Amino acid sequence: MSESLTQDTLSTPIDHSEDAAYRKVAWRILPLLLLCYLVAYLDRVNVGFAKLQMSGDLHFSEAVYGLGAGIFFIAYFLVEIPSNLILHRVGARLWIARIMISWGVISSCMAFVTTPMSFYIMRFLLGLAEAGFYPGVILYLSYWFPTNRRGKMYALFATAVPLSGLVGAPLSGWIMAAFSGAHGYTGWQWLFFLEGLPSIAIGILVIFCLSDRISQAGWLSHQEKTLLQARIDAETDGHQVHSVKQVFGQPRIWLLTAIYFCMIAGFYTVGFWLPTLVQQAGVTDVLQIGLLTAIPYAAAAATMLLVSRNADRLRERRWHLALTAVVGGIGLIISATWSDNFTISMIGLTLGAMGALSTLPLFWSLPTAFLGGTAAAAGIALINSWGNLAGFVSPYLMGFLKDLTHSTTIGMYVMASALFLGALLIFRIPGKLVNR
Repeated sequence: MSESLTQDTLSTPIDHSEDAAYRKVAWRILPLLLLCYLVAYLDRVNVGFAKLQMSGDLHFSEAVYGLGAGIFFIAYFLVEIPSNLILHRVGARLWIARIMISWGVISSCMAFVTTPMSFYIMRFLLGLAEAGFYPGVILYLSYWFPTNRRGKMYALFATAVPLSGLVGAPLSGWIMAAFSGAHGYTGWQWLFFLEGLPSIAIGILVIFCLSDRISQAGWLSHQEKTLLQARIDAETDGHQVHSVKQVFGQPRIWLLTAIYFCMIAGFYTVGFWLPTLVQQAGVTDVLQIGLLTAIPYAAAAATMLLVSRNADRLRERRWHLALTAVVGGIGLIISATWSDNFTISMIGLTLGAMGALSTLPLFWSLPTAFLGGTAAAAGIALINSWGNLAGFVSPYLMGFLKDLTHSTTIGMYVMASALFLGALLIFRIPGKLVNR
């Protein structure tokens, strides 16, 4: 009878009841996941705001900051794949909760950094703690939504990044200004301590609110569970890779990794350097820097949703991703070339954020279109771990080039070139494989 019901479900065209079921799932799991990623990204990049005071207080050079910001991703790289395989085995609920609680504790302890070595160690530990969260959520969403709906869901999840900037940038500026000197601690110390606490609280909330699979969702009816699972099962075809061994031997996986590396280089140039770039444009007050930094993030949030929705509607992935990468690169070049003109520089930074930040949700529609089962857990983690090494390379290279040239211009040109290269490589992926 179950098989008969599944076949009937598959033969039924997408209707209002199916749309209603997916809306129900989205409203149940997306707000919580978005909140998780919002505080995760804030804990990952608030070092960019702390730098405005911390580097001077602790006498850190630009290269020391760049290495510390980037070393997070070395740890991230080392444990990403095992972390995602564990999530696939034990379930997202417990594993995501573990990740969030541990990174919240470590992020708060960043307040007690005093030397370059302690800075490197704490950033490395933060990377170990957080590894597996982002690819874990990408994998988790693939359990619930078919390919033609994932782009929008990835975009909704990824809006946590610009929202983190939109909310977190003014909040970070306010904390550093308002708490500076309180109880003998500096503003940047209060920033790390206070912004780590929400991750611990939300991690505990995840244990009680998240369901691991469609079959375990007590808030869905039997008919809804059957319908949703049938749509996922229908995508298990000859195009999908299911073996972990196949993942490592697939040239397309490594090509996607190279593309993702290029996208991440631009993505974290915005994430780690935006406050510094706004400061270079002539703004000195940390609260004003926080408010102005929110502008590019607000524009990026809107762009992310609009472009991803259009990609899902047209079922076209490659051109959407390539064009957003190009826009991001052009924005970085404008902001670097006219860094002495505040208005033009802000326009460039806004375009850079709109393009670079929008590449991520568009990108993840590509590998999840042909990876399934355990291979999806390994493949997503493989791409994310190797690709995120750009999160180490880009801030360190930016810091090194700034120390060398006393300007961020050359570094911004290099990161823009990475986005352009990624845009070209995208068309090496066959459209029929990913445009579903």
